[in-house]
Amino acid sequence: MTPEQKAWIDSASYETLLNKWRFAPMGDPMFHGEDGDYFAKVMFAKRDAEPDGGVRVSKNVGWDK
Repeated sequence: MTPEQKAWIDSASYETLLNKWRFAPMGDPMFHGEDGDYFAKVMFAKRDAEPDGGVRVSKNVGWDK
């Protein structure tokens, strides 16, 4: 993972991370190996910090884009 990728993940909102998680093209390198582990760890921590556990954000992002 590059320092720029790590900085992007760290600074992104839960909504931005969830959007990428749901709509990135198959095989996106952001979700493989250590990069993917770090992305998921940070995203789920941000979800857990949401007052409603991320339900509102999940509904905003949806599934069909």
